[in-house]
Amino acid sequence: MALLPAPATYSYSYSYPRRLVNANTLKYISLLTLTLQNAILGLSMRYARTRPGDIFLSSTAVLMAEFAKLITCLFLVFNEEGKDAQKFVRSLHKTIVANPMDTLKVCVPSLVYIVQNNLLYVSASHLDAATYQVTYQLKILTTAMFAVVILRRKLLNTQWGALLLLVMGIVLVQLAQTEAPATGSAGGAAAAATASSRGAAPEQNRMLGLWAALGACFLSGFAGIYFEKILKGAEISVWMRNVQLSLLSIPFGLLTCVVNDGSRIFDQGFFHGYDLFVWYLVLLQAGGGLIVAVVVKYADNILKGFATSLAIIISCVASIYIFEFNLTLQFTFGAGLVIASIFLYGYDPARSAPKSSMQAPGGDEEKLLPRV
Repeated sequence: MALLPAPATYSYSYSYPRRLVNANTLKYISLLTLTLQNAILGLSMRYARTRPGDIFLSSTAVLMAEFAKLITCLFLVFNEEGKDAQKFVRSLHKTIVANPMDTLKVCVPSLVYIVQNNLLYVSASHLDAATYQVTYQLKILTTAMFAVVILRRKLLNTQWGALLLLVMGIVLVQLAQTEAPATGSAGGAAAAATASSRGAAPEQNRMLGLWAALGACFLSGFAGIYFEKILKGAEISVWMRNVQLSLLSIPFGLLTCVVNDGSRIFDQGFFHGYDLFVWYLVLLQAGGGLIVAVVVKYADNILKGFATSLAIIISCVASIYIFEFNLTLQFTFGAGLVIASIFLYGYDPARSAPKSSMQAPGGDEEKLLPRV
């Protein structure tokens, strides 16, 4: 006599609502992370470059951030390979050594990111944190221009309007600070003057800071579009790609240290001026982008625009209390135009789930795939 099959048992799962809750939670975590990463890095860089005492060499900080990023990404790749040492080594060999053409392609953004990060330190040394934060949003314009020229991408009318608002806002912000040099950033200038009297901090030069920020924006836009055109579609994980980038960035970083600060490094030492705050800044620069690479997948354009806008507001408010920044009406209006342009650029009524070209994979901030 054949045995009847046991009656089927059913378990009712409520995973969909749970996943929905988790997705919403991750979106809010993304918002918080993107906002803090955007705001705190600029404030920390400004404080580190204008505080009293011995000032560290920015070229060495950029290099140490690459080492920290490399170690972190190697660990993450090792974890991806199931913590199997042999698979880990084979994967590195297959991606980096056995694929030389792909590795050579990464040389370009590796050099670009080293130069860009050094320019950001120059900009943070000469511009107050609020002006630096607003001006750096010009990377949206440079990325859009490279997208049109290199990728032949067509921008919406609303995006062209957003770029116009962006330029107008940044011009107003720069003019507000130029017309009131005595009060516009009195606290930051005073701190820098105090440090400079001790022979530590660089003398404030707003034009130098502005040109450095513009250069960083230009390089950010180029790097983002370069990644999108050359490296997009490669079956390489974000962590392995960053291993490639950091491995190739380190030689360029060493060269930058020798060329820019070789004599000072020889006289004062590689880690001259380093303390706990500088190490925190190095880890923040290295780890901040890696964190963003994880959470940005949960953030849509509206959320990214909201995070950037909040970061600008936080930088302005914090600068008032930390650096005695004088927030003028003209600066406020200019910053408002920049914030409006960020939202307008990411808005596309024709698509329910828009993808913005303002941040291409690997863009600023952006050593990451993607980077915000």
